[in-house]
Amino acid sequence: MILPRGEGMRGLRIFQIALSKRYGQFLAYMAKKQSRMGEHLCLFFICIFITPILLSGCSHFNEGFLSKSTFEEANDLFNKGSYKASLGKYEQIIEKYPATGDRVLFEMGIIYSYPKNEQKDYQKSLECFQKLIKDYPGSGYRQNSEMMIFSINNVAVKDKTITTQQTQIETLQQEVTSKENEITALQKKIEELEKKVFAYAIQKGSTDKIVIEKKARRLMLISKGEVLKTYKIALGGNPIGPKERQGDNKTPEGTYFIDSRNKDSYYYRSLHISYPNERDKKRAKELSVSPGGNIMIHGIKKGFSWVGDAHTEVDWTKGCIAVTDEEIEEICKLAPNGTIVEIRP
Repeated sequence: MILPRGEGMRGLRIFQIALSKRYGQFLAYMAKKQSRMGEHLCLFFICIFITPILLSGCSHFNEGFLSKSTFEEANDLFNKGSYKASLGKYEQIIEKYPATGDRVLFEMGIIYSYPKNEQKDYQKSLECFQKLIKDYPGSGYRQNSEMMIFSINNVAVKDKTITTQQTQIETLQQEVTSKENEITALQKKIEELEKKVFAYAIQKGSTDKIVIEKKARRLMLISKGEVLKTYKIALGGNPIGPKERQGDNKTPEGTYFIDSRNKDSYYYRSLHISYPNERDKKRAKELSVSPGGNIMIHGIKKGFSWVGDAHTEVDWTKGCIAVTDEEIEEICKLAPNGTIVEIRP
């Protein structure tokens, strides 16, 4: 901080402008970042510029003017972010020009508590302000030094609280990560068991029923009342309600069975369902329409197998039940002709 030339009120005004320039960067940072020093500390720095704290007269001007070059160096170092070197220069000033000691102590206290200073030390900052109050009882910096002491003590308490909370958060995060790892490990075990059960079912050919739930878009392979595997499906483009007539794009509802299969289907592989049953035929007759037919469980259209699971995002068939190519291959292995197919609404 550089002392200006001049005397009286004009000299004091120039000095205040120079001080404002010295702390301008600090104030802007505090207002923008809202650092952990809190509102009290920010308010204090604002007060520096709106309260006459430098009315201790011009007794320091002469000696301060003599130390002008050293103040310039300290100021330049601060502006460059060389806080340690800036503190060193202020220590030289206070040794050579003790009359400026209160101002130097105040500046050093600010630097030690400056948020951008990665080596900030609240304890040393407090020591600077406390020494100023003790050694310079009539200083114009006394009141604001007392405010700084109060603010820094509050900040220290808040920092301690934040540190404790951060430690607790880190501990909880570690626990969550540990639980997630446990869940992942359990899921892998479940998947491995499902694969073993499914492989065993394939060997035994034990699927005795296929249940299709239209609303849930789900196909289940059932063996002796137990679900062996579940598949996500796509239905006809007009899925609500049972199929009534040819061309209505509805998937049937009722109980049927697999009556044939095609290993070279236009839809990779297919299992033909025994639609229409007697009930379907009767309904169509009452409506004087054809009930239609050719309802199958099948894979994806040839040339589009790369779509994979994404095909279930829309109901795209003409009334059939669609799964992926890999899935229809599994279903074909497990569901022989004669397997019951129950299609629910």
